[in-house]
Amino acid sequence: MTESADYAVELDGITKRFGDVVANDDVDLSVESGTVHALVGENGAGKTTLMSVLYGLYKPDSGTIQVDGVERTFASPRDANNAGIGMIHQHFQLVGPMTVTQNIILGHEPTASGLVDRKHARERIEEVCSQYGFDVDEHLDTRVEDLGVGIQQRVEIVKSLYRGADTLILDEPTAVLTPQEIDELAEVMKTLTDDGRSLIFITHKLEEAMAIADEITVLRDGHSIGTVDSDETSEQELARMMVGRDVLFETPERTTEPGAVTLDVEQLRVRDDRGLGQVNVDELTVRSGEVVGIAGVDGNGQRELVEAIAGLRAPESGTVEFDGTDITDMGRRRRIESGIAYIPEDRQQEGLVQDYDLVRNALLGNQTISRFVDGGFVDWDAVRAHADELVDEYDVQPSNPDAIASSLSGGNQQKFVVGREIEHDPELIIASHPTRGVDIGSIEFIHDRLMEMRDNGIAVLLVSSKLDEVKQLSDRLAVMYEGEFIDVVDPASVTDEEVGLLMAGQSLADDDMEVTQ
Repeated sequence: MTESADYAVELDGITKRFGDVVANDDVDLSVESGTVHALVGENGAGKTTLMSVLYGLYKPDSGTIQVDGVERTFASPRDANNAGIGMIHQHFQLVGPMTVTQNIILGHEPTASGLVDRKHARERIEEVCSQYGFDVDEHLDTRVEDLGVGIQQRVEIVKSLYRGADTLILDEPTAVLTPQEIDELAEVMKTLTDDGRSLIFITHKLEEAMAIADEITVLRDGHSIGTVDSDETSEQELARMMVGRDVLFETPERTTEPGAVTLDVEQLRVRDDRGLGQVNVDELTVRSGEVVGIAGVDGNGQRELVEAIAGLRAPESGTVEFDGTDITDMGRRRRIESGIAYIPEDRQQEGLVQDYDLVRNALLGNQTISRFVDGGFVDWDAVRAHADELVDEYDVQPSNPDAIASSLSGGNQQKFVVGREIEHDPELIIASHPTRGVDIGSIEFIHDRLMEMRDNGIAVLLVSSKLDEVKQLSDRLAVMYEGEFIDVVDPASVTDEEVGLLMAGQSLADDDMEVTQ
């Protein structure tokens, strides 16, 4: 940026505390009008807090906010909306049973003669959609819960534009999108900036930040480390700014070859919580010393599949074999004892008891292990020693086994869960979204541990909505759509675009890609 730049937003010396925790410490941020400005940093770096201050969700303890050169004070998001600031949250703020139109105008309904003027509302929405080339106007009478996540995200953007937003904050907007939807979002963002809108783009994905943003600001531990031009930096430099050290991006070469089949799933049919058929998998095998990845947009049966394999959900039909033994009807406890570890996708609800300290959380899954239980009584000294080992070996911060789980950042919670499951000494580990919401330093750590397990002959079933993750770590990649495997491909030879088509349910001709059955 130059000294003569026109700024849409200027944050000067923003400090925000929560008790003794300083989430933002004297942070400056300047966003040039008509540009995309990426905000990157590890979990707990203060990105969302800073944007929540700008959006009126939090009041800063000190510092000033200027919008279009005018100093503003926001007591609520409505104040921010009135100043032209909109925010698209990572978890969409939409009401599923309501229609697209009802969601967009909710709280901002135009009226005529004391009644909601739906005709005027639709005309305004259609005007916004036409101006930016959105296809949302095709779904105005559709319930939001019946739309795909890509369309829902556009509904959120139209909602903000309908309310007059000139500056849009997008919080991790690509987290649940296919590669094609990410490309479409990038085009939407370009269209908005071409029209003079300004975008602040919160992301963990450095490659996306460099591809989409004009400038990138890095936060670390609540401080602003610096702002760089996207075309004058690199992923390595950004990662170094984020974590304060060099970060390796390459997966170590394998040192062993896959062995015998450890997991064999045949003709598996599984229903979801509503009793609807959700999984229809004919075959899935994972060999020792092999990582099999499952890619797909969330909600296509991945959760029900791994729960059936882990012993948390009874299948309707089919078989699950582990080391040649039929375990279809075996409970979760016996599967743990047999050597099946499970990293759940939701660490807060399924991986940890948030109100427990790390010592008690270290016992979860180990309640029948003789090392920790003697004569039916828990040996808490042994459990504490185990918790100490996990905290030390997996670099959990704060390094205090008496810390309550809920007080840890997401990345540190995840490292603790990963460590606890790996230290069960399993033969098969099911890793479901192991790095979801985790910062780049913790991602590197978790990936290294999974690769160590692979090289030590452990079978790994990896489920992730992150295409780069499953492609990078997997030996074979199964793409799941509406409960079925559309194809099983070689991650080294298939393109992102081809996987994206499979994730959207489109089959590809055999001669278009190398297929590994």
